[in-house]
Amino acid sequence: MVTMRIFLTGFMGSGKTTVGTELAQLMSYPFIDLDEQLVIGRGMPIATQFKVYGEEVFRQKEREVLRQTAVYAHAVIACGGGAPCYYDNMDWMNRHGITVFLHIPPEKLVSRLQSEKVQRPLLQNLSDEELLLFITNKLQERMPYYEQASITADATLPVKILCAQILHQLNQFNSR
Repeated sequence: MVTMRIFLTGFMGSGKTTVGTELAQLMSYPFIDLDEQLVIGRGMPIATQFKVYGEEVFRQKEREVLRQTAVYAHAVIACGGGAPCYYDNMDWMNRHGITVFLHIPPEKLVSRLQSEKVQRPLLQNLSDEELLLFITNKLQERMPYYEQASITADATLPVKILCAQILHQLNQFNSR
């Protein structure tokens, strides 16, 4: 397989970290979770960073950490859900690697995210109905960015099947 950077994009809860870990293992590539790098770099959870610094400062730091992935000749990189939607991040990822959008319907996201609301800064204090409305609206807002991905994958599939499909699509993409 051709050496490459693979950027996993998609809404929070779409499985970027889970899929990224599995995909990296299958490809013998390092796995980088941008959110984890942001937590390590600032020594505080993402939710706390949002509260302390505000979203704008957080997004600037996220952009900086994303650019630092350029030092890797090959890697699987899980991006934060909003990362593709700020600055020129999606264009940058498309120029420096292959982007994969993990697509999942809002209803499935609600069931995945209900138990994680406390850890997710944008979801804290939302009822289940508000959560569905928030996800639906945010997805609609972010889709123009997510749809710029080189590959779209069905994130409702079991992880091993999803990774096999992504690998197949990566091989097709590289043979063009």
